[in-house]
Amino acid sequence: MHFLKNSKLLTIVLALILVLSACGSNSTSSNSNSNSSDEEANSEDQEQVTIVYARGKDATGATDVMVEEFMKQNPNINVEFREMPTDTGAQHDAYVTMLNAESSEIDVFDIDVIWPAEFAQAGYVLPLDRFIQKDGINMEDYNQGPVTAATFNGKQWAMPKFIDAGMLFYRSDMASEAPKTWDDLMTKASELDGQDGTKFGYLMQAKQYEGLVTNAVEFVASYGGEFIDENGEVAINSPEAIKGLSKMVEIANADFVPDNITTFTEPESHTAFIEGQAPFIRNWPYQYSLANDEEQSKIVGNVEVAPLPEGDAGSAAALGGWMAAINNYSEHPQEAWEFLKFMTGPEGQKIDAIEGSHAPTLPALFEDEEIIEANPFFGEEGFQNALEGAVSRPVAPNYPEISEIIQIHVSKAIAGEETPEEAAAAMEKEMKEKLVK
Repeated sequence: MHFLKNSKLLTIVLALILVLSACGSNSTSSNSNSNSSDEEANSEDQEQVTIVYARGKDATGATDVMVEEFMKQNPNINVEFREMPTDTGAQHDAYVTMLNAESSEIDVFDIDVIWPAEFAQAGYVLPLDRFIQKDGINMEDYNQGPVTAATFNGKQWAMPKFIDAGMLFYRSDMASEAPKTWDDLMTKASELDGQDGTKFGYLMQAKQYEGLVTNAVEFVASYGGEFIDENGEVAINSPEAIKGLSKMVEIANADFVPDNITTFTEPESHTAFIEGQAPFIRNWPYQYSLANDEEQSKIVGNVEVAPLPEGDAGSAAALGGWMAAINNYSEHPQEAWEFLKFMTGPEGQKIDAIEGSHAPTLPALFEDEEIIEANPFFGEEGFQNALEGAVSRPVAPNYPEISEIIQIHVSKAIAGEETPEEAAAAMEKEMKEKLVK
């Protein structure tokens, strides 16, 4: 009986062990299913999203390299590239047509430095402030010229990609150093005019087109003036602005510039310079490589770069270059931001500098040895100092109308049809009537 009792007890214990084992097995199975569900959920969270990046034709191949590196680091985001028209005006109009219809077919797109206010006012682009703040991006790390150009109504609407700025290029075989002020330039240009086979002393862009506006912005800003101030108010009719306009008119009518300077755009001026026709020229950074192209330049190895001459307030360079923004109607704003952040951050800008020879908007990158090796020109102090003097053109949502007003009246002042004072007063009146806030 004692054995029987023990036998029954053993049977009960064994049964209990089996039950507990089964329960443990079920529990394990349940946990396994739970983990599998979590993995499936995570997999769904990481499901690949496709975004579309639009920009004009990139002949350098830098965009392909940048996109490939981004997707390598972000395997859940696929980036498709859409090529837009090469002509800036046609590209602008294509975006307007698309975004006016509230299309979500593109997510990230490049914009000219003069478009942010217009696109922000129209509701085409997404404000970036919450993304910038969340990811702790310090906008002070960027060149402040393009940052200002992308700011409208107190918000940031685009991120700077690369920068262009007006600069002074000079013949080092004719001048040992760059002129410091506009008055110095006038003196040296007059002295050197006609020497060493030159025909002129100074070259600029003075035709009635957008290039005339950039030249005017530089003269006005160098004397402390503005066309439109940081509060969005018309400010052209000031003593400082008028002094800058007066100096521009004086130089444009000097004996040391071509008689037909009002027909000169970038091609006319850069061609005359590389043919050895002048010791000084105001132009964009591309002038340097062009002047050192042995196939077409007569002044190879004899060109230096410097900031534009100073007025009473210092040196100023009109801002050029491109930015990138997010379509306000994008269905994937977070993924679009991740790509935009990469492209305009240190990694993306380094790739663009090395592969595309574009000047970074992050000044710290000019200390990167690989970038300088690829672009020795970027390492020159004169080049970097010129970029630091970059100022944006008037920030206005209807910039083309404002630009046209400036072109008309600056042209009239150069032609002697209006005094600088009359031109400033006329611009003030017309800009106030046209300005959209």
